[in-house]
Amino acid sequence: MAGRPAPQSQEGVYTSSSPSSDPHDPFSNAQADQRYYDNDSDNYGRRDTYASDSSNQGLNDDDRYYDHNGAYDPYGPQPDTDSDVDVYANKYAPSAESLGPPRMGISESSTPTFVDAHGAPGAREPYPAWGSERQIPLSKEEIEDIFLDLTQKFGFQRDSMRNMFDFTMQQLDSRASRMSPNQALLTLHADYIGGQHANYRKWYFAAQLDLDDAVGQTQNPGLQRLKSTKRGGPKTTSEKSLNSALDRWRQAMNNMSQYDRMRQIALFLLCWGEAAQVRFVPECLCFIFKCADDYYRSPDCQNRIDPVPEGLYLRSVVKPLYNFIRDQGYEVVDGKFVRRERDHEHIIGYDDVNQLFWYPEGIARIVLADKSRLVDLPPAQRFMRFDKIEWNRVFFKTYYEKRSFGHLLVNFNRIWVIHIAMYWFYTSYNSPTIYHGDTSAALTWSAAALGGAVATVIMIGATLMEFSYIPTTWNNTSHLTRRLLFLIITLALTAGPTFYIAIAESNSPGGSLALILGIVQFFISVVATLLFAILPSGRMFGDRVAGKSRKYLASQTFTASYPSLKPSARLASVLLWVLVFGCKFTESYFFLTLSFKNPIRVMVGMKIQNCDTKYFGNGLCRNQAAFTLTIMYLMDLVLFFLDTFLWWIIWNTVASIGRSFVLGLSIWTPWKDLYMRLPKRIYAKLLATSDMETKYKPKVLVSQIWNAIIISMYREHLLSIDHVQKLLYHQVDVGQDGRRSLRAPPFFISQSDKGLKGEFFTPGSEAERRISFFAQSLTTAVPEPLPVDAMPTFTVLTPHYSEKILLSLREIIREEDQNTRVTLLEYLKQLHPVEWDNFVKDTKILAEESTMYSGPSPFGTDEKAQSKTDDLPFYCIGFKSAAPEFTLRTRIWASLRAQTLYRTVSGMMNYSKAIKLLYRVENPEVVQLFGGNTDKLERELERMARRKFKFVVSMQRYTKFNREEQENAEFLLRAYPDLQIAYLEEEPGRKEGGEVRLFSALIDGHSEFIPETGRRRPKFRIELPGNPILGDGKSDNQNHAIIFYRGEYLQLIDANQDNYLEECLKIRNVLGEFEEFAVSSQSPYAQWGHKEFKKAPVAIVGAREYIFSENIGILGDLAAGKEQTFGTLTARSLAWIGGKLHYGHPDFLNAIYMNTRGGVSKAQKGLHLNEDIYAGMNAFGRGGRIKHTEYYQCGKGRDLGFGTILNFQTKIGTGMGEQMLSREYYYLGTQLPIDRFLTFYYGHPGFHIHNMLVILSVQVFITTMVYLGTLRAQLTLCEYNSAGQLLSDTGCYNLSPVFQWINRCIISIFLVFMIAYLPLFLQELVERGTVKAIMRLAKHFGSASPAFEVFGTRISSHSIASNLTFGGARYIATGRGFATTRISFSILYSRFAGPSIYLGMRTLIMLLYVSLTLWSYWDIYFWFSILSLCVSPFLFNPHQFSPTDFIVDYREFLRWMNRGNSRVHKNSWIGYCRLSRTMITGYKKKKLGHPSEKVSGGDLPRAGWRAVIFSEIIFPLMMATLMTVAYMFVKSFPIDGVQPPNPLIRIAIVSLGPMVWNAAILLVIFMVSLFLGPLLDTPFPKFGSVMAFIAHSLGVIGMIGFFELLWFLESWNVAHAVLGLISAIYIQRAINKILISVVLSREFKHDESNRAWWTGKWYGRGLGSHAMSQPAREFIVKTIELSLWSSDFLTGHLLLFILTPPILIPYADRVHSMMLFWLRPSKQIRAPLYSIKQKRQRRWIIIKYGVVYVLAIACFVALIVVPVELRRDLRFHCGLCNMI
Repeated sequence: MAGRPAPQSQEGVYTSSSPSSDPHDPFSNAQADQRYYDNDSDNYGRRDTYASDSSNQGLNDDDRYYDHNGAYDPYGPQPDTDSDVDVYANKYAPSAESLGPPRMGISESSTPTFVDAHGAPGAREPYPAWGSERQIPLSKEEIEDIFLDLTQKFGFQRDSMRNMFDFTMQQLDSRASRMSPNQALLTLHADYIGGQHANYRKWYFAAQLDLDDAVGQTQNPGLQRLKSTKRGGPKTTSEKSLNSALDRWRQAMNNMSQYDRMRQIALFLLCWGEAAQVRFVPECLCFIFKCADDYYRSPDCQNRIDPVPEGLYLRSVVKPLYNFIRDQGYEVVDGKFVRRERDHEHIIGYDDVNQLFWYPEGIARIVLADKSRLVDLPPAQRFMRFDKIEWNRVFFKTYYEKRSFGHLLVNFNRIWVIHIAMYWFYTSYNSPTIYHGDTSAALTWSAAALGGAVATVIMIGATLMEFSYIPTTWNNTSHLTRRLLFLIITLALTAGPTFYIAIAESNSPGGSLALILGIVQFFISVVATLLFAILPSGRMFGDRVAGKSRKYLASQTFTASYPSLKPSARLASVLLWVLVFGCKFTESYFFLTLSFKNPIRVMVGMKIQNCDTKYFGNGLCRNQAAFTLTIMYLMDLVLFFLDTFLWWIIWNTVASIGRSFVLGLSIWTPWKDLYMRLPKRIYAKLLATSDMETKYKPKVLVSQIWNAIIISMYREHLLSIDHVQKLLYHQVDVGQDGRRSLRAPPFFISQSDKGLKGEFFTPGSEAERRISFFAQSLTTAVPEPLPVDAMPTFTVLTPHYSEKILLSLREIIREEDQNTRVTLLEYLKQLHPVEWDNFVKDTKILAEESTMYSGPSPFGTDEKAQSKTDDLPFYCIGFKSAAPEFTLRTRIWASLRAQTLYRTVSGMMNYSKAIKLLYRVENPEVVQLFGGNTDKLERELERMARRKFKFVVSMQRYTKFNREEQENAEFLLRAYPDLQIAYLEEEPGRKEGGEVRLFSALIDGHSEFIPETGRRRPKFRIELPGNPILGDGKSDNQNHAIIFYRGEYLQLIDANQDNYLEECLKIRNVLGEFEEFAVSSQSPYAQWGHKEFKKAPVAIVGAREYIFSENIGILGDLAAGKEQTFGTLTARSLAWIGGKLHYGHPDFLNAIYMNTRGGVSKAQKGLHLNEDIYAGMNAFGRGGRIKHTEYYQCGKGRDLGFGTILNFQTKIGTGMGEQMLSREYYYLGTQLPIDRFLTFYYGHPGFHIHNMLVILSVQVFITTMVYLGTLRAQLTLCEYNSAGQLLSDTGCYNLSPVFQWINRCIISIFLVFMIAYLPLFLQELVERGTVKAIMRLAKHFGSASPAFEVFGTRISSHSIASNLTFGGARYIATGRGFATTRISFSILYSRFAGPSIYLGMRTLIMLLYVSLTLWSYWDIYFWFSILSLCVSPFLFNPHQFSPTDFIVDYREFLRWMNRGNSRVHKNSWIGYCRLSRTMITGYKKKKLGHPSEKVSGGDLPRAGWRAVIFSEIIFPLMMATLMTVAYMFVKSFPIDGVQPPNPLIRIAIVSLGPMVWNAAILLVIFMVSLFLGPLLDTPFPKFGSVMAFIAHSLGVIGMIGFFELLWFLESWNVAHAVLGLISAIYIQRAINKILISVVLSREFKHDESNRAWWTGKWYGRGLGSHAMSQPAREFIVKTIELSLWSSDFLTGHLLLFILTPPILIPYADRVHSMMLFWLRPSKQIRAPLYSIKQKRQRRWIIIKYGVVYVLAIACFVALIVVPVELRRDLRFHCGLCNMI
């Protein structure tokens, strides 16, 4: 302890207790050694670097800690020539101590002397701001002693201690460089432990530990309320005690010595540094720290002499917790960890573990092995017992993430109340005819008033659902029960009077009492509705948000401490929503509700005459109008929801663009000013000029910055030499005496003259975009930068799994496969022609230089002709000699333009360049000091860059890399020695068969290379409690590397991003956004609540992303457009009104803030699929502010292929589904005030729910139209002339208002789709001008992007719905790679049939019926939308319309449909069918040890019955009923006076007939194969396939036959037949779904029973005891499969027929490619080259299958045309037919 007495500052808060006398105490030294540490492995933490392991000669002799053999040297083995005294210490210290004169030169005293002595190794100060010549409270050695002492007392790992020591010193160095060292330590302690915003302090009071510690009893008064539920005395006493406790806390903190503060920080960091997964549970970590701290202060810890064994903390504290968390999700099967089949509601996840520690009642649950409670021990003894805790008995679920749509009701109840109640008020007032309101005023008031009852019913539903999501424990049920009682009373008040009024009015109309009652009831409901719409449900009855009771303190602290907005921003927020809803309610009333009034009036009274059916009489058909009206009401309601989103988009866009003008971001500030003022702006905004002397002209400084930017662009091949000359500052001679001056580039001057505009860079090039963004961004207000040596240190962290590091030569110049048609290099050359030219010129210069050295060319005869042919290889592949230095250049050029890690690393390393550049420019003295010694100057600059910026890549697979990846990683380290790589290292267990031990290790380019292993020796190697990857991977990967970050801020970057030098120059401004540059010199503990420390900290600073794939064809552009609108336009307005939650990926995080609150992302598997959003929500709920910067941007790649974009959308959709389940959404949805709730809803989940509603609206609308079509087809309609007089006979039905209403609906739906383009258009308009905006929009429409939008909407809504129903984000992957690969028809079909094609096809047939009965021009729009649901995947498939490939596709499709029946095939229809089925049935758990079981993805649990009952039983049945009713209505009118036979029988025959037929075929085939199979299967291996083929063909024939039968029975009436077909389809669908979900048991993982069925060999299939029961199951399965197969076969053919017409048009393929890739025909990609053999094969395939395809078309046409043409003649007389 370095001989300091322990300071006496404990009385205030802590009490200590008697020493532990437990014989089994793991920390007592006698027998601990054997138990925890086998001596043989004693050397594992000790490397030869340490002379001994004892503490007296610990790590404090400097030259051993930074031992220059490179093993653990933080900065690498450089020859240390210039050991400098620390010159930077006093350079910048705006603090109370040093208010000396303004600084002159580099230090305040005198010119520093750079001693060129080869001093002792390591004499250079690694933490300059913490040097001995400043008044530091503790020297580096003393701090090191603290760490050593703690390590020996608690058994932390040596490497972890060294890592955390370096971490702490870097933190102190970073802070002390801009404030006094004393203040640095104080504020660090305040941030970690004791300050206003420290999470530890907040937790300490939330969990009421002040009551635990303040009173020195062993029995804990914090738990008194467990014993007596009623707490004595009025509430104020608890408040008073809380305030006095806060005060005592502040005094205790203030009285602490700096030594003690340092010790607390060190202890906290040591606990954190080894905590592994426990870092995700911050309050648990607080509890561990608290126990450790109490133990440390106790006498038994102080009196202990021997160190405890290393690794004790890991084994006794972290590992038990880790094991608990791991065993929640995994179980051990045969020595391997296997995912448990549990959904989130059964897994106690990180959040549940964490929330236990929020409440004293939770902490009281912690029991030891001997059943005693941990809290009954005195605080000082608790830590010793950690290894005795039985965690399995402690934790419980605190929130059930059940899969159901109920979450939408609970979390967003205010949305439903606002819309549905308002819709009720509007519509009920406008449909008086329903309840005879036109005769009675009282009834009108009362019916409208039921809107309040509707709102109350929604609230009751939400409350009941909430009961099922929250465990009914001490802390929740009371306020829910209270709320429920209140709601029931409200329901009685709002609904009760209606019954009285209805009775009173029917007896004696017009009574005044009824009228008064109705009016009162109406106003009560208005008040109730407003209350429910505005008040968050968490604040009703028992305010969990702002209540004063300490019972709610924890949930307030951790879930509802929302940072308050500035008054102006709050006003903007409220105003925005007033505008949105003002416009919405006005427009909806006039456009939707009033236009609905007349249709209601005419349809309510409509009773249909003389119709009749058997069984039902006229009960059904008379009320057809009423059914239709009901569906119309639903339709209107859906549109009512869609309107709001429309207005939100409009007003949000307006607000955002208004905001951008305020910030000065728009293009409409004149261009010439933009560039002319750029130099001044660089000087004023980027350079820390406020305290530089002015002996250098600004021009000199700016010129260095500008030239560096231009040269960096030249080096990236963005500019050619001649462009560079025009853009640089040049030195020119002035006058005679040889004076020189700088001439500004013409670029700055000539902007006013229009003629010169385009000459500086190729128009539309990347360079132009970057320079103009740079110029534009500097117009905004930015925070003042600090000088470089005073700026805070920050780290960039990138998780890497298996993304490409560097492209290999083979990948660049060889095609992936036949479908690609183009090499990567060719493709990149077409995308970046200018850059390729510059690259080639550069390479030629290099090549010439190298030949100059190697002598002249021996063939130097004909110079000119020779040189032309010589250059060919350069232009083709970028090199001529295959020497590695040339090929490497080409590889790098390509890698920098694809999505590779190399691009990310080289982009982010620009920070280092930027820091060096700024340091050199702002401190010219440094340059002068070193005179001409550039090496030393460079080393000095390097040192500064390394001190201020770190880059960690977390490569979790590093040790598993193959040779190529290994070489690439090594290349990265050699190119960028300061890059640090964190990775996982495995080591076999200590004992035979013991658990594998895992380590987090860190290397950088300076680490020593060990030739034997080919690896580098790690700087730190820290043991983990087990495998860290428990979740989806990314967040665990970030978490294991987070301990290696340094400094105060983190920038999280994905492995597909990029950065640019000119953006990196703004780093100091961006870090200034955290508002921590100018720290008050007051102590944060002295004046508690001192204004400086009161403000909510900034947790996240967002930045813009530029999608660098934006002009790569339509799909890339769409992806980029999405990002532009969401990432920039929406983020700008959301951040302003306090609704930005999402941290996208170039965002900067306040590292201490985030890491003390659970890390930078959440990690529960499945639930936290979009891991980063949760960090944003977490920060927001705990009181951190989230800002957005407009002036800084990073590049980001997006996927470009159709499949990859949709996979991305599926991931986003699925992730959104998971978010709906999460507790974060629950807290935000039920606790935010109304305006911020609406911002959150429409900014995040609302968009996805809107997508679902858009798709729903189309379906509801088509159904409505079908119903109206039946009315129109069967009834005589009234016709009116222009004057409104009736033209037709009486007895007609008036439906004209309904048709007008339909036109309005269509306009609404049309607008909802079109409005999606508004934000992008306006964004372009503002940022790039009118012409570009119109051009971009035109390109989009020309490329059929609306079709993609419709399709994308469907995909995302499908993925949310299926996730909320079944869970399991499962997709059939479509390869990555880029957009030029042609994907075959069958793959696209199998990927998109379920989500979209089936729906599209069903709707198409319904639309066909609508067009036959209700044709209008608006139908064309619907044909377009619904066709796009079916054909989009093919429309955006490159070369879809090349005829040869089309036929090859057809062949592939037929083979895909038929294979997999006699042997396993991974890509077959049967596989696809089973995969989609298992979503519901799940897989069998039994492992019968079958080799082919590995095929399927993971263990899928069977879907829960609740989920299935709606989506798989009720909805299909509803649709089937609806369609059957429509069909029966059509058939209930007499034809020629004859009543038709019963439609029900006919529809039953047509829909059930095929299924019966299939079952019969299958039985016969089963018998045949059972008896013949075993004989014939061996000689004829194809036997199974033949049987399958026969069955399938008969199935298809049956299906077609039954349709033709129906058509014949309908006497060839097309409309009736189509309607019958629709009902048959829906009935079959319902039956199949019900059979699958109710009858089928779980699926086997292997495909044996399918093949057994066709071949008849049931033995030897690995079915075990199931061999008897399986055939019966398989029979049901096959019956279902056969009808599915037939429908897929027909659907596939129908799709192919739809896609055929373009093929017949010449050059269709060219036009289509232009549309997709936006490349001119000349630039387009050549057709693939085939060998002669391949050509012959293809020709034969095309002839053969072309004939088959033409035949198929012919059959199809015949089946349709023949009956239509010959319907007069094709009449058969059949008596039976007339019966059905």
